[in-house]
Amino acid sequence: MKRVLGLFIVLALVMGLSACGNEGQFDLDQETEIVVGLEAAYAPFNWSTPTENSFTVPLDGQPGFYVDGFDVVMAQAIADELGLTLVVRAIDWNGLILALTSGEIDLIIAGMSPTAERAQTVAFSNEYFRSEQVMVVRTDGIYASATSLADFSGAKIVAQEGTLQDDLIDQIAGVLHQTTLNNYSALSVALSSGSVDGFVAELPVAQGLVASNSNYTIIQFGAGLGFTVSDDDVIVSVALRQEDVSLLAAVNAALATISTEQRNTFMQEALLRQPQE
Repeated sequence: MKRVLGLFIVLALVMGLSACGNEGQFDLDQETEIVVGLEAAYAPFNWSTPTENSFTVPLDGQPGFYVDGFDVVMAQAIADELGLTLVVRAIDWNGLILALTSGEIDLIIAGMSPTAERAQTVAFSNEYFRSEQVMVVRTDGIYASATSLADFSGAKIVAQEGTLQDDLIDQIAGVLHQTTLNNYSALSVALSSGSVDGFVAELPVAQGLVASNSNYTIIQFGAGLGFTVSDDDVIVSVALRQEDVSLLAAVNAALATISTEQRNTFMQEALLRQPQE
């Protein structure tokens, strides 16, 4: 009898621990919406617009405004695959992880790289896009013909606050590393005004900026001449709360249904749709 009673106690403890482990997890069987956070200011990955089209999603809490871009198309594809209604909230870059861990949003789909530092706080899906790191400079500037990082010795280079791109600047010998700026609009203004000589960006973002501003050009580096990056530095992934293991598996399964060719098409279409100067 004692052994039977002991077994019941053990089973109760196991079930209790299991329930605690699942507490707070995103419940795919019960939830009807999934809330995605992004900047809405990082074209072609995401941007806000007052104009609705077949790609846009209303911005939650901002009546009359919508969000468009590659991230939005990917988020919609994931939500559709999960059978959930997509809700999108615009959140400053530096507040995205806090919004996720506090439960304000369920996913970050914002061109975020799955760095080791971030992975200490959040979980990451498989990659949903692969890019490269480049430099954006003025077409009439002295760095327009640069071909290597060494050419930027003595240059005033900047990047967005809290990003991999800011960390990469220090790989340039003799660089004048400028104080970070909040977003790419501010980076663009700094470059146009001449207060900086260039800024580091992901290739799709750089392509979007150059497409809307003929005064900018992109410096892509040949093998061994550019930034030293890990695989995680050139991919972007969906960020989730670490406890949402079922949701992570479901997101990865959804991503597996979208081919690389389709993702590249989504990005090219976003480049064509993004706001022009």
